Amino acid sequence: MNEQSRREAEKIYIIQPVTEKNASDYRILQREAVSLIESAGALYAGTIFQNVREINPATFIGEGKLRELKERLAGLEGITVLFNGELSPSQTLNISAALENRKVIDRTTLILDIFAKNAQSSEGKIQVELAQLRYLYPRLKGKGAALSRLGGGVGTRGPGETQLETDRRYIRGRLKYLEQRLKETEKRRSLQTIRRKKNSVRTIALVGYTNTGKSTLMNALTGANVYVKNELFATLDPTARTFSVEGVEFLLVDTVGFLQELPHHLIDAFKSTLESALHCDLALIVCDASGEYEMQLKTTLQTLEEMKFSSPCLVVMNKSENIADRSAFPYGSIAISARENLGLETLKREILKCFSDDFLSCDLFVPYEKISEYGKIKSLLTERHVDFTDEGQKIRAVIPSVYADKFAGYITARHPL
Repeated sequence: MNEQSRREAEKIYIIQPVTEKNASDYRILQREAVSLIESAGALYAGTIFQNVREINPATFIGEGKLRELKERLAGLEGITVLFNGELSPSQTLNISAALENRKVIDRTTLILDIFAKNAQSSEGKIQVELAQLRYLYPRLKGKGAALSRLGGGVGTRGPGETQLETDRRYIRGRLKYLEQRLKETEKRRSLQTIRRKKNSVRTIALVGYTNTGKSTLMNALTGANVYVKNELFATLDPTARTFSVEGVEFLLVDTVGFLQELPHHLIDAFKSTLESALHCDLALIVCDASGEYEMQLKTTLQTLEEMKFSSPCLVVMNKSENIADRSAFPYGSIAISARENLGLETLKREILKCFSDDFLSCDLFVPYEKISEYGKIKSLLTERHVDFTDEGQKIRAVIPSVYADKFAGYITARHPL
């Protein structure tokens, strides 16, 4: 960000509530809020921490702390206040009024703004708009004028930009339309999943916390050129690429990242994208080994559990190139550096082990008089090496276990994958 952009960027001040629920990780939440602000293209202006024993139904944090915040912000123009949690519509309005009608947003509004900024595909844009409208709709009740005060900046991209879109009847109709579009998408994904399983294509999903290096890992494994940026939710649209390990082909799918206290309606809106994780044969849970990886893993597992995820998974500790002591890493996890291409061969071997029951590595011998017969089923296996002899072909191949019987007459030896 150049000097001119910094002067023009919106400045955001954080209110960080400290409750019994988040007492152990409120500082992590605050640091995440700073990263979210930067990802939205705004500037971090400061933080006020507030212990909350009992939630005030009108202002959440209480009038005393609001007066303190008002004094801190006195004389500062153009400061937006971010409440790093979720506010009710009335709490948002009351906090804004107590702070002399400053713009007030909550954590969900900020995340939605980043989603709107980063969505590129038509499907991604539909999902973002659906999430925004679901969040906006209950906040219209009797307060249409309040939304007209929003103006520009963080929290106003996408469907929040025009006053016309705050008409409740319009929003109900728009929600119905978007939900129908997503159902059609889910139907297409379901057909793709059925087709992949029929063709014995194994799907691996990259899941995990946002900004842990999932897209970098996809690029490293597949040679793709997926967009990579060091900010939260840089990758919003699903991406799928193929890669092979020892002759076994896999489809690798990148998914939207998770975050602590990611509201349920955001997960619901992106459910069609996350279907790839739900229906995969294996999930790679990618954690940032140089960061708060225990929290990242806990959040990811909780989110997957809420989605009724049941596939096997491997924990991948990315960005571990500068970590000498790895004894504290989760048991059975694989330490790698996607950026430095370290540990990827170990990861590939572990992936193969997960599919050892699904594939057979073997030697075949096909006499020349049976080449035509073999040719009819050849597409069902992957040939890794072929030698031509006087009597026929010696082939090293990988066969999906479900098709092994079709090649029983040709198999001369079996090997571990």
